[in-house]
Amino acid sequence: MLDNNEMMIKEVALKGKIAWVTGGGTGLGKSMTEGFLRAGAKVVISSRKIEVLEQTAEELRQINGAEVLPIACDVRKYEEIEALLAQVKIQWGKVPDILLNNAAGNFISPTERLSHKAFDIIVDIVLKGTYNCTLAIGKEWISASTPGVLLSIATTYADTGSGYVVPSACAKAGVVALTKSLASEWAKYGIRSNAIAPGPFPTEGAWSRLFPQALIDKIDPLKRIPLKRYGKHEELANLAVYLVSDYAAYITGQVITIDGGETHYNGGEFNHLDVIPNAMWEAIEKQIRGK
Repeated sequence: MLDNNEMMIKEVALKGKIAWVTGGGTGLGKSMTEGFLRAGAKVVISSRKIEVLEQTAEELRQINGAEVLPIACDVRKYEEIEALLAQVKIQWGKVPDILLNNAAGNFISPTERLSHKAFDIIVDIVLKGTYNCTLAIGKEWISASTPGVLLSIATTYADTGSGYVVPSACAKAGVVALTKSLASEWAKYGIRSNAIAPGPFPTEGAWSRLFPQALIDKIDPLKRIPLKRYGKHEELANLAVYLVSDYAAYITGQVITIDGGETHYNGGEFNHLDVIPNAMWEAIEKQIRGK
């Protein structure tokens, strides 16, 4: 069996490319940044905390002398995005070829307990931040007649909706609509647009806000996943590298789910019957025949 702790595509897949990862200093953003670097790309990482970015950049530069450019940028502020793109042009001679919209915010709460400001915070980071970055870099690509690749991190409940994370569900649904719409409209410019919908991938920050220990003790998230394990960061990074590479040049307008089967498992009326032991099925079948 292949080792899924390793990168699948190595060194040449993104050679000569520049990628920009929002929220690239920590968590899944950091892991996908590492994947891009191992595939040969130069990477710009951004978030609001320059100290975290610089620490991450220094760590990632140990990967075969990788080139990482940390830039503080609040994706809610369009002028900061324009300043970032200008800085990348000065540093590397052009804007990035790839944009990974990863910056996000989320927490669990009954909706009626939220203030309108709490709702705004999530929607502004996730949806406004995504369309701000997408619009800014898309204008650059179109103006220069250069192709580009958009990849956004969605969620498995963007289509179904989900209670207790309503601001995130609303915002991510908008990200999915943006992804699919631009795949059609901007294809004529050589721009591809896709999204990834991850299931549970534990991270130090977001995981504690979505699955605090008190919740895990009451509702075990692993019971919702038919593969009975959480996702590994390398698995997500492999998928991201593939989708932004030329190996995926014929894929656009798609939302790829990577969740260990969680979404379909919990959507099927009788899927949870897998808790019934084999010995019990004989008695159940007798009862059914008797009817």
